[in-house]
Amino acid sequence: MALPGTGSDADFARRSFEPACRERELDLIAVEPDPRGVVAGYRAALDAAAERGPVLAAGISLGAAVALDWAAAHPDRVTGVIAALPAWTGADTADCPAARSAAYTAAQLRAHGLDAVIAQMRDGSPAWLAAALTQSWRAQWPDLPRALQEAADYKWPGTERLATTEVPTVIITAVDDPVHPLPVAEEWAALLPHSALARITLDELGADPSILGHTGLSAFD
Repeated sequence: MALPGTGSDADFARRSFEPACRERELDLIAVEPDPRGVVAGYRAALDAAAERGPVLAAGISLGAAVALDWAAAHPDRVTGVIAALPAWTGADTADCPAARSAAYTAAQLRAHGLDAVIAQMRDGSPAWLAAALTQSWRAQWPDLPRALQEAADYKWPGTERLATTEVPTVIITAVDDPVHPLPVAEEWAALLPHSALARITLDELGADPSILGHTGLSAFD
């Protein structure tokens, strides 16, 4: 199961994890976010998949938080978690860069509309990220601000949740990503009892998103 990050889509999650899954003859379900209820949709998709047997829950950013939370609540229904680009630890997200960015973007969309905000985003983003977000943002409009605000308000797994989650977890961090800081990934790795931490760069992710799947599944190999 692959859960996209905030404002992203199933296409990016599929490109991130499908090549590695195909090599191992694993079925991949990349979940398309419902901007009217992203987290509820992710949880429902995980529940439905687990009816067929235990799942490996992979997520990016917000998707990583939801995957970890779901796995902690359903340890008998999951074989492991790949948590790519975790952004925060705990319920207080006032200083979380990802939460602040999502809330700011939601406000800008409400004030200025989709085209203006896409233009602003493209001016300040790497080409690969700009292309991916342009596609997903247009698909989720006009409910995109609602989805971004939901992400901004999401309470990330806290230290107690992480320390008591026995599910094997691979954490992947981009060491130069200011929105998903390296110290957060290091904290997750230190707290989770059965975890491994892998480091990549944003340039590597932009050149080939499948690095997430190859890195994560290699750890489980």
